[in-house]
Amino acid sequence: MFKDHQGVTLVGLHYSVNKVVRDVAPGDVNVDIRTKTGGKWVYEDSTTEVKPGDTVHYWYLVVIEGQGGHNDLNLQWTVPVSTTPSPSTSTSTHSSSTTTPGSSGSTTSSTHHSTKSTTTTTNKPGPGPTSPPQPHPTGCTTYPCVIFEDDFDTLDFSKWQHEITMGGGGNWEFEYYTNNRSNTYVRNGILFIKPTLTSDKFSEQFLSNGVMDIWGGGPADLCTSNAFWGCERQGTGSHYINPIQSGRLRTVNSFNFKYGKVEVEAKMPTGDWIWPAIWMLPRYQNYGEWPASGEIDIVESRGNADLKDEKGEPQGVNTFASTLHWGPFYGADPFEKTHGGAVAKSGTFGTAFHNYTMEWDEAGIRTFLDGDKILDVAPDEGGFWKLGDFSNTIPGSDNPWKGAPNPRMAPFDQEFYLLMNVAVGGTNGFFQDNWVNNGPAKPWKNASPTAPRDFWLAKNSWYPTWTPTENNGENAALQVKSVRVWKLKPDP
Repeated sequence: MFKDHQGVTLVGLHYSVNKVVRDVAPGDVNVDIRTKTGGKWVYEDSTTEVKPGDTVHYWYLVVIEGQGGHNDLNLQWTVPVSTTPSPSTSTSTHSSSTTTPGSSGSTTSSTHHSTKSTTTTTNKPGPGPTSPPQPHPTGCTTYPCVIFEDDFDTLDFSKWQHEITMGGGGNWEFEYYTNNRSNTYVRNGILFIKPTLTSDKFSEQFLSNGVMDIWGGGPADLCTSNAFWGCERQGTGSHYINPIQSGRLRTVNSFNFKYGKVEVEAKMPTGDWIWPAIWMLPRYQNYGEWPASGEIDIVESRGNADLKDEKGEPQGVNTFASTLHWGPFYGADPFEKTHGGAVAKSGTFGTAFHNYTMEWDEAGIRTFLDGDKILDVAPDEGGFWKLGDFSNTIPGSDNPWKGAPNPRMAPFDQEFYLLMNVAVGGTNGFFQDNWVNNGPAKPWKNASPTAPRDFWLAKNSWYPTWTPTENNGENAALQVKSVRVWKLKPDP
């Protein structure tokens, strides 16, 4: 039984009898309590037998809307030995009382919780409650500490929210994002984010003469962004409705954090003009609209099997990059100063799973591929304003990070959330016109006013590279085995 606390949306409980459950490993009994009973979060187990001397090993997770999950790990309670006969079957209830949260004084995404935990049988009370060390506002008592994780046993909508929009990410990409199990689903412990054809759902004629209305009725199906005509479009002979349907997941309503380590085990999609990304955006945009409040791209890739830039350097699925975006306003984003990449040592990033890691603290941001450092950004006391040389390149401009809590790291000194998506195409230059594709050439120009139409009419050149008839078309999907976020140390 867990006492209610404002904003709680789920209580997860994992336990085993006489078997150690280490950290966040699953127990023999694993339950998610999603509704309250009598104003409390209650789970009753009438089938698990406990006898005097047995030890119940358990941990629990409390999810609070807008704050993510808070867990208490490596707990145990031993059934007291008594001269009173114990029934052959007893019911276990699990109790934690949570204090009213107060202001933590830190800028982490979680409020302060003080917990007490006991496990008792219904026929005889257990010993008095024991108090673990006072937790950090993240819920951590030791470090490193897991503050978010998903091994994708299911597609957990309490952790991930779908974006629903045709806005193309501000890049006039060719996909629209929706909540559809053809595009986002879990199977055998793997999350798939797979692009499909819009015409599979509607028709090819719909692209040029249909009306796509995704405003929704809410709350779960509301269009999430109307920017760039993202919620309603009319197809015409020149301006086609987005010809690709895909998925973009985010944690903005469930988990935000500042400073820590993110590790994602993933395999990139293969297929011409596919653009996967695992990245982060600011929760509140404390310093203004993009890019003033920053963007952290942990991994971006391109699905083309053999794509080279004008210098002959590889740019396809055998490469990936990490990038920070920052600057005082749109058009002033010197991301090239905070950009790093890698070429696969064998195969491609679409033929095997790799660990993509980002470490972030009050002094810098670093990314890694399977433990090898890819990007290391550590500004000096002048921060990103000095790194961008904005006083000289845009003299007279205001510094949006002046007076920031951490001038060295602003705008990367605020809470961010996670995103994972698969885009296709676009006209922002991510796919350059002068690059050479070993196969059919790029079928649209970035300056073309009919780019989605041009792309779609060349379907016979690029769609076979997605191998839609093999492996359920999943070669073209971003595949994710796990996502974990650690708090590495208390906030400074």
